[in-house]
Amino acid sequence: MKSLLSQRAAHLKPSATLAISTKASELKSQGVDVVGFGAGEPDFPTPAHIREAAKKSLDRGETFYTPVAGTPQLRKAIAARFLVDYGLEYKPEQILVSCGAKHSLYNLFHALLEEGDEMIIFAPYWVSYPEMMELAGAKPVIVETSEDDRFVPDPGRVESSITSRTKAILLNSPSNPTGVLYPQSLLEELAKLAEKHDLLVISDEIYDKLLYDGLKFAPFATLPGMKERTVTVNGPSKTYAMTGFRIGWLASTQLALVKAATNIQSQSTSNPTSTAQAAAVEALNGPQDEVERMRAIFEKRRDLIMAEIDKSEGMFSVRPDGAFYAFLNMTQFYGKKGISDSATMAQYLLESRNVACVPGGPFGSEDHVRLSFATGEETIRKGMERIREACQALG
Repeated sequence: MKSLLSQRAAHLKPSATLAISTKASELKSQGVDVVGFGAGEPDFPTPAHIREAAKKSLDRGETFYTPVAGTPQLRKAIAARFLVDYGLEYKPEQILVSCGAKHSLYNLFHALLEEGDEMIIFAPYWVSYPEMMELAGAKPVIVETSEDDRFVPDPGRVESSITSRTKAILLNSPSNPTGVLYPQSLLEELAKLAEKHDLLVISDEIYDKLLYDGLKFAPFATLPGMKERTVTVNGPSKTYAMTGFRIGWLASTQLALVKAATNIQSQSTSNPTSTAQAAAVEALNGPQDEVERMRAIFEKRRDLIMAEIDKSEGMFSVRPDGAFYAFLNMTQFYGKKGISDSATMAQYLLESRNVACVPGGPFGSEDHVRLSFATGEETIRKGMERIREACQALG
C-alpha cells in the first residue's frame, strides 16, 4: 500500500503543552498525586454571567449555523471593545471570528503565505507558530533572544534576518512562554522595520489583559502608521477563562486578507459554535470586574512563584510582566543522571516527584522548562518544594 501520510502530516509534531497535560491527567486518573504546572489556561470558572448567556442562547434555540465570519452581534462587540479599550476603530467586516485564536492564526497563515515565503518569529516562541507556518508552506525564520536581555529581541538581528522572501513579523507580547512584555522602544523599532521593508506585522495579543506591576498594554496597531500593516489576533480564552468555548478573532483593515481567511474558514470549520459566540458577546459587553479580580490573583501567584524560585538553588527565571508562565532555567542540573535537555528534565520531574511541567525545547529553548502558575497558591508551594527535592537528589 502507498504511504497514507502526506509529508506535512508526517513531519508535524504534536503540541507539547497538550501532550504534558494529557500525561498528567492520565496519572491523576490512576490516583497519582500530580502537581500540574502544564496547563496554559486559567483555573477559574468562567464568570457566571457569561455561562448564563450561553444557557439563554440555548434556551432561545440558537443552535444553527451563523455567518461564517461570526455573528454580527459578536463582531460589533469585538469592534466596540477595541475602541473602548485602545481607541482602535474597526468595522465588523474587518473582523473574522474563528474557533479560538489558534484557529485565527491558522486561517491567517494560509491566507497570507505562499510556498517558500518567510516569517520572522522570536525565540522563545509559542510552540504552534513554526508548525503552523510550515503547514502553510512557509519557512519560520527564528531570531534568537538572550535571557540576559529579558528575551527582548535585538532590532539589528531582526533586520539582518529579513530577506526578499520575508512576508511578516510575528509578535507575542506578553509572551508565552516567558511572560515578557516587549518595551515600547522595541515596538517602535519594529514598526520602522516593517515600514522600511514593506512587511506585515501579526500581533498575537491574547494576554493583553494579564499584566502586572501597573504595566499598561498598547496594541501594535496603535503605533503611528501601523494599523494598516497590523493583523491583531486575540480572543476571550485567557481574559475571561473561556478556553473551552473555542472563540478567537483577527482584526485588520486589509479587507482582502480578512475575506481570504474567511473563505478558508468557510471550507474547513464554517462558523464558530453559535452558543460560544453568544457567551463571548456577553463577556465583551457585560461587566468587566471579574477580569480585574482574576488578573490580581494571577499577579499574587506570580509573586509567589518568583519568591519560590528565588530561594531555589540553581534555578532562575526572568520575572514575568504578564501572562501566567515562569520560564525556568534548569541548565545547572544538566549532565546529571541522564538529564541532557528540557525533555529529559521534564520527564525526570514527572517520574521522580510527580510534577508536570512543559519542556522548553518546543518553545525554542532547551535550557528551560515552562511552569504555569494558573493554579492555586498551595499547589505552587507544593510543586516548587517537589522540584527543589528532585534537584537536590541529583547531587
